[in-house]
Amino acid sequence: MIILDGENLSMEDVIKVARFGESVEIDEKAMEKVKKARNAIEKLLEEEKPIYGVNTGFGELAKVRIEKSEIKKLQYNLIRSHACGVGEALPEEITRAMMLLRLNSLLKGYSGVKQEVVEKLKDALNKKFYPFVPSQGSVGASGDLVPLAHVALSLIGEGEAFYEGKLIPAREALEKIGMTPLELDAKEGIALINGTQYMAGVATLALYDSFNLLKNAMIAGVMSLEALKGTNKAFHEGVGKARPYEGLIKIADILTKLTEGSKIIEKYGGQRVQDAYTLRCMPQVFGAMLDSLKFIEKILSIEINSATDNPLVFDENIISCGNFHGEPLAISIDLLNIVLTKMASFSERRIARLIDEKLSMLPPFLSRKPGINSGAMILQYVAASLTSENKSLAYPASVDSIPTSANQEDYQSMGSIGARKALQILRNSEKVIAIEFITASQALEFIDERPSPAIHKAYEAIRKNVEELHEDRPMYGEIEKVAKLIHDGSILKEVEKIVKIDI
Repeated sequence: MIILDGENLSMEDVIKVARFGESVEIDEKAMEKVKKARNAIEKLLEEEKPIYGVNTGFGELAKVRIEKSEIKKLQYNLIRSHACGVGEALPEEITRAMMLLRLNSLLKGYSGVKQEVVEKLKDALNKKFYPFVPSQGSVGASGDLVPLAHVALSLIGEGEAFYEGKLIPAREALEKIGMTPLELDAKEGIALINGTQYMAGVATLALYDSFNLLKNAMIAGVMSLEALKGTNKAFHEGVGKARPYEGLIKIADILTKLTEGSKIIEKYGGQRVQDAYTLRCMPQVFGAMLDSLKFIEKILSIEINSATDNPLVFDENIISCGNFHGEPLAISIDLLNIVLTKMASFSERRIARLIDEKLSMLPPFLSRKPGINSGAMILQYVAASLTSENKSLAYPASVDSIPTSANQEDYQSMGSIGARKALQILRNSEKVIAIEFITASQALEFIDERPSPAIHKAYEAIRKNVEELHEDRPMYGEIEKVAKLIHDGSILKEVEKIVKIDI
């Protein structure tokens, strides 16, 4: 059970709720803040002052005053008009992440919704309500209006939702799980959809998986180092003291521990004065990636505990502001995409080195009978294709902006586009690292000594799923299988029986 208070939600909490279905409860003090903000809204409504999105239109239509009798209808119309996304439905874990983060944001007590709204979101999460949300249509300011509107549309009993794998009318899906549609009051439509929770939800899930992938990339890199008879001297602790980046120091220490006890390094590690960059510079390159991921984590930890609504309620004042703007996320997501792209590119160069007899001093394409067999040749083609695709996808989405709402909303973050790209880049990169694991494991078959105990654990995990390549065979299923072992932490779990990889 995760207790939500609007202040202390962590990345790990998001994963537990969004991916693994853990239940949530609302902190009593947070609920009091929600009630206080709602009371302020009710008081301001009695004074009949113009309040953006409460008794005015939206965007460029903010100058239009709404009659008191139509204030509730305004909120319903807002959701209906904004629920016009396109594209494939979002996976359940992303939709759950959005709902969780929107709920946590409302619990900050700045949005002015009734208690019933936050309780309805809580119940929807706990009863596994899964709204249909198209993946495209957000420009990342005013937040993620379109995808969040689809969540809200389902909660009011309109639109569609999934139930037991089938897409059905949302009202019917609510009935099946014992819920009734949410009834909206003043301010509540805009409070549900004006936020950054699509970007933040995707980014949080992707960042969690990126930390996991970095750990696997380090293991695969050391396996390649062993297969190429490299040295671990470049990981000496003095290197980090001379250039004291936190990531560099941490990674060098982990790489050193991963190589401890290697009979290969003991026998062959002194043959070259220095290794190629993709082996020798692992502390510097992986270290920079780690430092970048830590920076992104800091941004996200703020974002997922923020009020990203507009307007915001401060005691008895209501302030129109720009907290919905996705720029902090958009830039961070673009950085995440660059990190993941470089992670795959770094790996692909080691794969290429492993299969090149002139560089590896191993049989051509790691085949025992080259010529009649192509061996691991085409594995590198696939890695090159995925890496090149990533490079195209990594072009920053946040450098673009197209004005909307008749130029009232004249500068957009486009962070939602970066978020969608992050998911593809992540999956591509997992497959590239999977190919490195397969290729490095094959290369180890030609070495007459054993790798370190930690790397041998990784090798055994691969060999349980991918047999040595004696004769050519289709490998597509095995790439997917190893990518899954990376994603679910299976390889890492085996290695951590020897070396704890704590980043």
